[in-house]
Amino acid sequence: MSAAPSVLQRRLATRLPTVAPGVFNALFAKLVERAGFPAVYVSGAGVANSLLGQPDIGLVTMDEMVMVAGHICNAVDIPVIADGDTGYGGVHNVARTVAAYERAGVAAIQLEDQVFPKRCGHFEGKEVVPGGEMIERIHAAREARSTDDGILIIARTDAAGPLGLDEAIARAAAYGESGADLLFVEAPASREELTRVGSALSQWPLVANMVEFGKTPLLSREELTDLGFSLILFPGSVTRTVTRSIQRLLEELRSTGTTEALLDEMATFDEVNELVGLVDADEWERAISNHSADGSESV
Repeated sequence: MSAAPSVLQRRLATRLPTVAPGVFNALFAKLVERAGFPAVYVSGAGVANSLLGQPDIGLVTMDEMVMVAGHICNAVDIPVIADGDTGYGGVHNVARTVAAYERAGVAAIQLEDQVFPKRCGHFEGKEVVPGGEMIERIHAAREARSTDDGILIIARTDAAGPLGLDEAIARAAAYGESGADLLFVEAPASREELTRVGSALSQWPLVANMVEFGKTPLLSREELTDLGFSLILFPGSVTRTVTRSIQRLLEELRSTGTTEALLDEMATFDEVNELVGLVDADEWERAISNHSADGSESV
């Protein structure tokens, strides 16, 4: 089992702010790690948008998320937090999902109380299951992990939109009492609502979700820490930035027939290859070749 859950758990126990940018592939996860962030988040919306070219409306499968998360876990040493949507079905599906994420090396899985198929937490038209059904998901998730200190369970409630913030806070507290390791109230609509969440649920580690152009105001790491949040997700920042940059590149290429004007905004050929480990790969290959040559001479 990966040591990542315990690494993340120890950090969260200190209540130090843990900012986890969202990514959808291993390349961008390596950039997150290199920039010095203590964790990275595998965004379900990012995977839906990038892998499928589809909106975040419950189309991504468990196998697709495990594939992406596994590649990311293999590429970085920092803890990987991954979106698990609703667990992709009933309690047996939840258990299978948690076990698969844990085998892939994921440190924490986010499970939510939406109906299936789910919708992005900042879309309109969300519906949630009864609180008791989500508690069953949490129990299934806890029983499915390999040990008590295995993959962490993040319980997210989307009840604030359809049922109001009071119900969302009450549900989150019930999820914490049922054994969730972190609590996540999605889409508070104001600083006042964020303050209420932080105050009411202060006995648990709390997740804040900073979605640009979404329903929740963008607060800084320091502000959110002061309000009681210890895990701060920026799930779509990379997706939105990359999309705008690629749009600009393609417009320039289509209109001028060259990318020369944008060279200063690009990573160089060597920079990309250094990031993905070409030098180390070549050195390892040479070492293998030399070792094999030495061995063949003695035969």
